[in-house]
Amino acid sequence: MSTPVHDDPLSKERSHLAASRSALRAMREDVESLDITDVTANWVNAAVLESQIEQRIKALADLSETPLFFGRLDYLHAPGAERAEGGEGERFYVGRRHVHDADGDPMVIDWRAPVSQPFYRASKKDPQDVSLRRRFGYTGGDLTAYEDEHLLDPAEAAATSRLLQQEIERPRVGPMRDIVATIQPEQDEIVRAGLAGSVCVQGGPGTGKTAVGLHRVAYLLYAHRERLARTGTLVIGPNRSFLHYIEQVLPALGELTVRQATVDDLVAHVEVRGTDEAATAVVKGDARMAEVLRRALYSHVTPPTDGVVVVRGSRRWRVPVHELEEIVRELLARDIRYGAAREALPQRVAHAVLVQMERAGEAPDDRVQNAVARNAAVKALVKSVWPQVDPARLVLRLLADADFLAEHAGGILTEDEQKAVLWAKPARSVRSAKWSPADAVLIDEATDLIERTHSLGHVVLDEAQDLSPMQYRAVGRRCTTGSVTVLGDLAQGTTPWATRSWAEALGHLGKGEAVVEELTAGFRVPTDVIAYASRLLPHIAPGLTPVASIRENPGFFDIRTAPNGVADVLGACRELLEREGSVGLIAADARVPELAAALAAAGIGHVGPGEETTHATRLTLVPASLAKGLEYDYVVLDEPRAVVDGEPDERTGLRRLYVALTRAVSGLIVTHATELPPQLT
Repeated sequence: MSTPVHDDPLSKERSHLAASRSALRAMREDVESLDITDVTANWVNAAVLESQIEQRIKALADLSETPLFFGRLDYLHAPGAERAEGGEGERFYVGRRHVHDADGDPMVIDWRAPVSQPFYRASKKDPQDVSLRRRFGYTGGDLTAYEDEHLLDPAEAAATSRLLQQEIERPRVGPMRDIVATIQPEQDEIVRAGLAGSVCVQGGPGTGKTAVGLHRVAYLLYAHRERLARTGTLVIGPNRSFLHYIEQVLPALGELTVRQATVDDLVAHVEVRGTDEAATAVVKGDARMAEVLRRALYSHVTPPTDGVVVVRGSRRWRVPVHELEEIVRELLARDIRYGAAREALPQRVAHAVLVQMERAGEAPDDRVQNAVARNAAVKALVKSVWPQVDPARLVLRLLADADFLAEHAGGILTEDEQKAVLWAKPARSVRSAKWSPADAVLIDEATDLIERTHSLGHVVLDEAQDLSPMQYRAVGRRCTTGSVTVLGDLAQGTTPWATRSWAEALGHLGKGEAVVEELTAGFRVPTDVIAYASRLLPHIAPGLTPVASIRENPGFFDIRTAPNGVADVLGACRELLEREGSVGLIAADARVPELAAALAAAGIGHVGPGEETTHATRLTLVPASLAKGLEYDYVVLDEPRAVVDGEPDERTGLRRLYVALTRAVSGLIVTHATELPPQLT
């Protein structure tokens, strides 16, 4: 006998989904119908309120292909109630955002709410008062399956959730999606860590560290919205391709106000048109350069050689040179910025004049002090003793003037290091200089020495292992009064100045107290692929714990010789394009033009990193230098030896190869016409 529709659990859940979508539409319509003409005092308030309403409307958008809820919790008791009272339990649907009905009763609970936490943390050992955890399976936006876990039933054996595993391994096309339905307990602990503390997450390929960082931002905005609305949040990624790849995660969670940038964006005080040799970039990125810049900046402060005379009316007030010298010494001894001290100097001189006035029987007030501080004689003194300094001009002189550099780098940089950073052909002006990315970071450091950099409430720094100490300092001064979530993998450091230890990196950030967490469970990379890539770990990151894949699906892995060269590479791409999901062709940067031409000649459509894939065009041609942080269902890795040889040194090349090998979620084909690196064989 068939089950009546009204008793079918799946039909009931579909009805609740339809009702929830209707309720969400009603919430959005309520906001759209708001009339603010009579509640704003002026056009500024009206513009602010209109912007807030517009953001709220966007946040309430119903994404048809995205499940509105993905789980259900049946509690034994009402959360917060005394269990001894035996109160009636409640049922909550867990989703990406809160949805309520016309009476204000919740139909879907935000995944970040405390009542939702047991969905990620509850277990048979610690059920957290949950009797049933239900997971939902979707095809597109349609609810098609459910799976129950009775946490209080001893007869029910603990088993891996089939729907959870399918969601983790589900093929993807396009940008990164959220993992809100699949967050694991160890990930959830990091996501929900408090705002006050900084966290550093060491995670190998496929451990979900990037997703954890983005979900942490979403959680903090939920838990501390007013504070972070004032202080701001920022996500920093390694390049534009990476930021484009992750940019839809936070909007899918209803968060639209988080700024995303690269380190180069943060320090864009000048136009970058040049590059540095690796050895030069290493020295420029060394933390010792901060002291060289500080010395060079404060060398502009010169002791006064004479007193200053201030004329007011018929009276002349003289501040002697020894008193001026004491004022300058005190300002130099104080821990304040160069620019702040320069602004304080005329006020200190004016105060000395006011003291004399008071001794003479006058009663000057603040207006008199400000007038004295603006006196021409005082201004001339400040200009000669504590002149204005332009940060870019300061760096320009350091890099162009060997004597000036030697004067301020003596005892800090060796002679060879000084020669390495000096320009072979000095630029004549800031505008004509071919600044490198490392130069821009030096200018940012100098700018902060002069005027304090604005601090944000929370910063997420992803792929941090590739930053130089000076770049860490640039990020750190943007969260001096806030906290930071650092994400990275020491084994994936692919710059000559790559991070050697997280303790060292956190010190440069100014967050030495940050807690270091390690994610070692691999959810995305197949077992055979990660095991093969881990052969490189002893050579690139000795002592680092290898990632252990927990996927039940072993994935697809093959190593093939390519006697026909590019033709064999194209054949592997065609083979993988017959499968469902995205395909990445990763190659050494120098081989990309040849492969692009071959793909075009063969009629195989492809895009570049950061460009949107479609169901018709699912192949992305990826230079190895841009592969970090990206994922594809299937990957063809062309000529591993060429990837290694394309880097300045072998260790960096092997790290680049490790990154390229671990971009596949479901399958990897390695093609090679030359011998594989011996570290792999």
